Amino acid sequence: MRIDIRGDKVKITEAIKSQIEEKLGKLDQYFENPEELKAYVVVRVRNKEQIIEVTIPTPKFTLRAETSESDLYTAIDLTIDKLERQIRKNKTKMRRKFKDVLQYEMMIDIPEDEEEDSAIVKRKTIELRPMDEEEAILQMELVDHDFFVFKNIDTESVSVLYKRKDGSYGIINTN
Repeated sequence: MRIDIRGDKVKITEAIKSQIEEKLGKLDQYFENPEELKAYVVVRVRNKEQIIEVTIPTPKFTLRAETSESDLYTAIDLTIDKLERQIRKNKTKMRRKFKDVLQYEMMIDIPEDEEEDSAIVKRKTIELRPMDEEEAILQMELVDHDFFVFKNIDTESVSVLYKRKDGSYGIINTN
């Protein structure tokens, strides 16, 4: 797996880089062609917290995990553990869902706007792929978000799937 490491208010030293590469290397065993994948790692500091965010877009799904800890190396370990749990937990679901389909929704990060006065601090562009609600739930769990935008094949509209406070799911459909 190729790894793109970026530091935000943090200098990425060789020790940090080698630790991230070593830990992410453990995930290669879960992919058929790991050399074709690229992992995007962002290391940030907020107050005394060290934040690690890892995103691995694949042709069929996107894996994402983020951890905030006081110790950077602990944050790295916990983030990799989260990714590994996501893969193992959803392994059979993903096999069943992605068996015959070639392309699925991919989230693409757009760099943050450097203007500090803006209320919008991050923008994302998504490519909508038709899917059913069950598949959208799986995708949302894989990217570890509270909501997910998708093209609903049942209603033929753009829908927003969201996680409710009670742990159940809700759907907002557009006209």
